[in-house]
Amino acid sequence: MAEIVCKLLIIGGGPGGYVTAIRAAQLGIDTLIVDEGPLGGTCLNIGCIPSKALIHAGEEFHKLAEAATGGSPFGLSAASPAIDLGKTMAWKDGIVTRLTGGVAGLLKKAGAKSLRGRASIRDGKTVTVETDLGPQTVHAETIVIATGSEPVELPSLPFGGKVISSTGALALTQLPESLVVVGGGYIGLEIGTAYAKLGVKVTVVEAAPRILPVWDAELTGPVAKRLAALGVEVMTGAKVTGLADDGETLQVATADGSDITLAADKILVAVGRRPRTQGFGLEQLALPMDGPFIRIDNQCRTAMRGVYAIGDVTGEPMLAHRAMAQGEMVADLIAGQPLVWDKRAIPAVCFTDPEIASVGLGPNAARRDGQAVLVGTFPFRANGRAMSLAREDGFVRVIAREDNHVVLGIEAVGAGVAEFASAFSLAIEMGARLEDIADTIHAHPTMGEAIQESALAALGRGLHL
Repeated sequence: MAEIVCKLLIIGGGPGGYVTAIRAAQLGIDTLIVDEGPLGGTCLNIGCIPSKALIHAGEEFHKLAEAATGGSPFGLSAASPAIDLGKTMAWKDGIVTRLTGGVAGLLKKAGAKSLRGRASIRDGKTVTVETDLGPQTVHAETIVIATGSEPVELPSLPFGGKVISSTGALALTQLPESLVVVGGGYIGLEIGTAYAKLGVKVTVVEAAPRILPVWDAELTGPVAKRLAALGVEVMTGAKVTGLADDGETLQVATADGSDITLAADKILVAVGRRPRTQGFGLEQLALPMDGPFIRIDNQCRTAMRGVYAIGDVTGEPMLAHRAMAQGEMVADLIAGQPLVWDKRAIPAVCFTDPEIASVGLGPNAARRDGQAVLVGTFPFRANGRAMSLAREDGFVRVIAREDNHVVLGIEAVGAGVAEFASAFSLAIEMGARLEDIADTIHAHPTMGEAIQESALAALGRGLHL
């Protein structure tokens, strides 16, 4: 059995893992990263990136379909549109290949080594990796666990046949006529909306009283309205009980207590994700857990000296950029730099239509924390650029302390507001006050002016509403 000795071993090649490896190697740390799959993890290969490609393709097709039916607000017309889903998926796969190849290049440039194979922890310093060339033993001073997460499977709807996960939904080569999405969270709605725009009949079944239940109801309202406009049927307060005996229809208990069946060519189960803690010997470390997640402190340290954990395996929010930030911090810590984790400025983005972006505290959360707050809201219906794009739905909202005007949170719902998230994070990270945002000159005409206007509104100085 071949043996490898390194200072740092990272288990998992997703965004958290590969960023840790790049940063650590830049700092001169002898680094090895191990993953049994392609570099980039779920995000680059079967999650964030391919889903956004499908979302964009759906939007482009929907515009053509509107033009073909005379529904374009710009007076555009087009012949009957068609889509070759195989070509769409090939384009999506090309993006994935470019990005994963780029990760490999970045690791090599930084001086990090990579090994493809299944890792199995033997103890806090030793890991066996099963590779195509046989098992290899890795001895490391420090281990970072970055194994990510995987889709939750419902006992009553195991994956297989017409029941698919988000991975399967992003790999279809033919459009189904009908799709039932089980779960009205961000994953189900993002994919469901994309397929609805491609002409698929989509039904969403959500057990909670409303869609996107972790988000503020005011932010999700425009999304619900848009889903209705796209012809998506949304059933809230409804629970799936399983497939009918014929294996063809889905049984659903509705909010009013009745039992119905839904016919669907495909059933997408998107009820959440769970940390990947099985299959790599984690039990050998006997680490304390927080429910299904590995317990960490504010430096991503586990209870075992020299063992860190980052990303989805450590809990919510399960976001790639959280994992990346944690990974960069851990690399700096291993190199001897004193840092601690601060989660206040982590942006959350939902790529529905319209999009939702938020950073920090919403008004209700701030008040639950005992804060007296000022809230300023500016609707896109009063924004010239939004009007010119025919996308006036949504708003920007800023939340700040009443006493000193320090910004606690910024939220938005609207077309393209995902691109606002970085500005929101920057404001909170730098400790901006309402006056800092209000007195910053914003370019006109842009949708970003709504950020300034929301701060002006909170200060009682609104100009354009």
